[in-house]
Amino acid sequence: MSRKKKFKAESQRVLDLMINSIYTNKEIFLRELISNASDAIDKRYYQALQSGDSGLSRDEFAITLSIDKEARTLVISDNGCGMTPQELENNLGVIAKSGSLEFKQNVQSAEDIEVIGQFGVGFYSAFMVADEITVESRKMGEDSATRWHSDGSDGFTLEDAEKDEVGTTITLKIKASTEQENYDDYLEDYRVKELVKRYSDYIRYPIRLGEDTLNSMSPLWRKNKNEIEQQEYDEFYQGEFHAYEKPLRVIHASAEGTITYQALLFLPEKAPYNYYNKDFEKGLKLYANGVMIMEHCKDLLPDCFSFVRGIVDSQDLSLNISREMLQQDRQLKSIAKNIEKKIKNELKDLMEEDREAYHAFYKAFGLNLKYALYASYGMQRDLLLELLEFPTTTQESAATFAEYVARMPEEQKYIYYATGESAAQIMRLPQCERLTEMGYEVLCLTDDIDEFLCKILHQVEEKELRSILEADLELESEEEKQELEQESEAHADLFAALQEALGERVARVVPTAKLRSHPVCLSSSGGLSLEMERILQAQPGSEAADMPPVKAERVLELNINHPIYEKLQQLEADALKDYAYLLYNQALLIEGFPVENPVEFAEAMCKLMA
Repeated sequence: MSRKKKFKAESQRVLDLMINSIYTNKEIFLRELISNASDAIDKRYYQALQSGDSGLSRDEFAITLSIDKEARTLVISDNGCGMTPQELENNLGVIAKSGSLEFKQNVQSAEDIEVIGQFGVGFYSAFMVADEITVESRKMGEDSATRWHSDGSDGFTLEDAEKDEVGTTITLKIKASTEQENYDDYLEDYRVKELVKRYSDYIRYPIRLGEDTLNSMSPLWRKNKNEIEQQEYDEFYQGEFHAYEKPLRVIHASAEGTITYQALLFLPEKAPYNYYNKDFEKGLKLYANGVMIMEHCKDLLPDCFSFVRGIVDSQDLSLNISREMLQQDRQLKSIAKNIEKKIKNELKDLMEEDREAYHAFYKAFGLNLKYALYASYGMQRDLLLELLEFPTTTQESAATFAEYVARMPEEQKYIYYATGESAAQIMRLPQCERLTEMGYEVLCLTDDIDEFLCKILHQVEEKELRSILEADLELESEEEKQELEQESEAHADLFAALQEALGERVARVVPTAKLRSHPVCLSSSGGLSLEMERILQAQPGSEAADMPPVKAERVLELNINHPIYEKLQQLEADALKDYAYLLYNQALLIEGFPVENPVEFAEAMCKLMA
């Protein structure tokens, strides 16, 4: 006998809200129905344990899918606890009533029952893809079955049905495809398999389509670490994240207490091809009781560690009603903070235990650590500073700040660094000769961000960071300082003439004792360095007509101990101008800048040679 019933919530309005507002992704309907089926099996198994007779062993429980393209139906069946007519009316007729949550609240030792469904609205997500839904269910211990049917309008019908086995069968009449939506997809085996693999791979009962079992059931992260071989981690990583290479390191962690979770994290060996562009999506896969909630949960990873791939599974998260987002970020922040510490510790261990492997890691991801430290205005220095490393002028391998400071001679006041296109180019800088002679090491910084980062950091381990391209390196002895003052006074006209010849190209021309074999070098004074000038001028829009060019305050330094300095003192005014121009362009080339006018420079060279 068929009985017509109306929904016991605001009917069409509430159902429309469930279908059109709560769920933003249609494909999750299958996740919701499979989760409900898993809950039903859990209930039957629990009740059987309580009564001492299940009728089935745990291995015999299963969720079965079937597709009929001609009839346009997708069927989800389970051999769980089933529902009585009254339960069908209560659970499916009252929108937002959860039978699973009620069951968990009523059983003893509820903390041991991992119930997935809590809100009682997941079932209605199926109306996003189906015109009609038919549910046939037979309760455990009952001889009769009941059929529930609805087209999602304002109500449903209940009638008696024949069902041989205990459990529930849900039949979806899939909508016809439109120009906007391809509903035919949900009648394709490959698409259904893909959805199960993505969202329900770790449901604890087998999910079958024909002869195929679609899910793996046993999450690797829930196994004991001592039971897992490295090969299992490697294969999981390569399969789950579509990687060709093996992971560099694996972090298998769990926590219990205020927040309980399991995490399986991987440090990649190489950066993905799109890692440093805007298309890359960071974040860990987030699961709740083995059901995937988010594919890229960005809140679980700080930007500095966005290269980490992995999975977090927790039963303590407060999900919103659609299970697509989180209601409270306190729990997530707690997990994220723990994960951040574990990643930092793993990287430190890698640095100490296998420095060559760390060099390879840093080559791939060091730039990201620097950007994160700079973007936080140095606020993350406790987290990231000791992970940075740089090539140096005296060592074959890169050094951390701590390693550099430990090697500093006692009298060295500053941490010296230089910026340039490559370490080899930096080592050829004229300023390096004097520092090397004094036994001082220079950090070679070759990324665009490095100069800005050093300005943000300012000092490390109470040692100021100082670029060797600055005008004042404080390397001269008292005798050298006095000699330089005397030269400035004695040849004031020479320096004034050189500066006049160069015009606005330089702010000053000064004598220096910091050079050895080179006659000249270019340095800067003030807040803007030569490297900053180079980077800022290369930015898009820097050549706009209404924007003045960014210029560092350039200082041309002459080596008072070089033969060319004597030569300059003997030149007539016109020749001095030519020499000034040549020396300035020579200094530009040494610093890695292009000459300003190659034709004019070539002509001046030929004139000098003739």
